[in-house]
Formats: sequence, C-alpha cells, structure tokens
Amino acid sequence: MCAHIYIKMITTKIMFDRRKVANRSVPGAVEIRITANRKSYYIATGISVLPSQWVAAQVVNRMDASELNKRLALIYQKVMEEVNICIESGHFNIDTIKKNVWALAESGPYFIDWIEGQIDMLRISEGTRKHYRPLVVRLVEFGGMKNWQEVTVENIYAFDAWLHKANLSDAGVYNYHKCLKALLNRAVEFGRLDRNPYDRLKGKFKRGEKENVEYLTEEEMRNFETMILPLGSPLELAHDLFVFQMWTGLPYSDMQSFDINDYKWDGMRWNNNGKRIKTGVPYVSSILPPALHILEKYGMKIPRMNNADYNRHLKALGLMAGIKTRLHSHLARHTFATYMLRNGVKIENVSKMLGHTNITQTQRYAKVLAQSVHEDFDMIAEKLSTKKSKQNKKFNFKK
Repeated sequence: MCAHIYIKMITTKIMFDRRKVANRSVPGAVEIRITANRKSYYIATGISVLPSQWVAAQVVNRMDASELNKRLALIYQKVMEEVNICIESGHFNIDTIKKNVWALAESGPYFIDWIEGQIDMLRISEGTRKHYRPLVVRLVEFGGMKNWQEVTVENIYAFDAWLHKANLSDAGVYNYHKCLKALLNRAVEFGRLDRNPYDRLKGKFKRGEKENVEYLTEEEMRNFETMILPLGSPLELAHDLFVFQMWTGLPYSDMQSFDINDYKWDGMRWNNNGKRIKTGVPYVSSILPPALHILEKYGMKIPRMNNADYNRHLKALGLMAGIKTRLHSHLARHTFATYMLRNGVKIENVSKMLGHTNITQTQRYAKVLAQSVHEDFDMIAEKLSTKKSKQNKKFNFKK
C-alpha cells in the first residue's frame, strides 16, 4: 500500500457490515471508511453487532450499547484528528492513521468485544452457545483482560483464582477455561495472538469429576413410570419426556430434535445411526418398547418443552414419586447408562449408545456400579453374620 498520497479530497463515514455477512444470528463488523482521492480505506473498530443492534450508526438493544457507542465515538474522533493532520500537511498516510487509531482501540475493552462477537459466529448449537455467553460477563467482572496485551499466562492464572473465589465448582471453572481456550485458538488462527497462553498450561485446570453419578434404581424407574397424572397437563408431558429419555439415553437437545424419519424399521424396532447435536459425535439409537409407547401416544412425534420448565416440572414429579434424588433432564441419561450396564450390556456398546467420544467417559458409570456391587457384598456379609450369630445362639441353647 502506498504510504503517502497528495490530498485533493478526503471524507469519512462509519460503515456497518460492509461485506454483507450479517444476519439474524451472525454479527457484522463496524468500520470507519476513509475516502481519499476517490479511493476507500477501511479501519476496524473491533465492534461487531447483529443487524437488529445497529440503528442510525448507533449500537442499540444491548446491555453494553452505551459503552460501545462511547468507544466508537472516541475512535471516530481519533480518525478525524488524524485526517485533519493529513489535510494540514497535504499528504495522506493510511498506515500512520491505522497505527494511531488501533493504538487507541487497543486501550479499550477490544478483546472482550472480539470474544463476544466470535461467540455469535461459532458454528455450534444454541444450547452450547448458552454455555459460552456467560464467559463475557465473567471477563468483564474480572477486569484483568480488557485488551490483547493483557491476555497472558499470568492473567489466565489470575482469572482462574478469581473464578474460584466466586464459589464456582471445579467443573464450572473448567468450563469457563474450556470456552476461553477455544476462542483464543481462533484468535491465533486469525492472527490476533501469536500463541495461545493455554498451550503453556496443559493439564493445569481440570474438570473435577463428581465422585458419585446419580441415577434411578430399577424400583424408582418403575415407580416413576407408573405415576398417574392429569391428562394433558404439563406434569404429564414432562413425565413422558423423561421416560422417553430414560429408555433412549438421548440428551435434552437431541430428544427435542427427535425425528422418526431419521430412523429405519428393521422388522422389530426403529434404529438410527445419528450424530449428537451438541458434539457431532456418532451414536447408535434404538427405540425400546417403553420409548415407543411414548412416541405412539404423541403420534410418533416428541412434543416440545422449554428446558427450564421441563426441569422445574421434573423436580415436582420427583417429590410426588417419593424419589430422594433431584430429578433433572440429564438424570434420565445417567439412568439409561447404568441400567444398560447393570443388565449386561458391554461398556463399549453403552459408549456408542451415549455418543461418547471415548470409553473413558462411560467408565464413570461402571465405577458407580462397582461401588453398588461392594455395597451388595456388605449387605450379604451382614446377613451371613446375622445368620451365623443366630445359629451359634441356637447351638448354645441346645448345649
């Protein structure tokens, strides 16, 4: 690019979505166009918003709209200052303008804006996107990584310590690190960073698995399935959805996207080799009789229910059924896995049914069953001890 141009005429304008990529779910970039001698140059502002969030060259319908508009005004003011310098000198230098404007942009919360924009652009399900969005709030509250220069190993450690002080579980903290690491990999790919700080932190932040995986016993499964509820009520619908999950092992998102047309009838039952919506991992599914009963009840379709409402109704159903374990949508999946293993299905096959990326994920269910076996041994040992004690008393009585 030519560094110096003799100025005849120069204009500036704030532009939105110049590349025409924005839609209902994909944001467009806000840029500043400088036209010098009929040739246009574009300066990135680091701000990306959805079309519904951009009206009359202003950011709207966002909690941080005021902050972004102030930042945009500052950047535009800086552009005008640089342009005026060019006009006074009679020479236009786009490289100098960009360097000075970007220096100002970097001093603001540009990094967090970029993170938020990338979350909207990720090719993931909306359910997964909901796990990413709280990261923006946490980064703003943390306040230690506002610009790219502050994205360091030291500040990643500081962010981890700050998250733990917020009384989050190890699994919750791990999820924030997982989301941030994935986004920083994109930053490296796009040239924003030379290296992902997480590359130097392999194995430092761990998920912290639960010691116990909760599931329903076979007796609790029967008690739940045989509940009598008001016909057509939300409670009945939540009950039926849980039973369907309990006998298919499908997570909530896949259950709500269920389509019988994805399955094939083999003369005995409906089968499907599909892919998990959330992870894209292949899984094997077959509609067992209890699940088929639910499908037939609703015309071979699965009714829709908001996840929050679903879990709220499940909590009430658990209390009504006298089940001590708190019911939630994922508990049905745990119940399916443990039921299959308990009834002799190979762990490799259960892993395929669940759509796990590797068998290690499935082994935690086997550990639960191993603990259950130990408890059964304890129960039998106690019974044998009681029986032997009674026999000794009887023998002593005769003697």
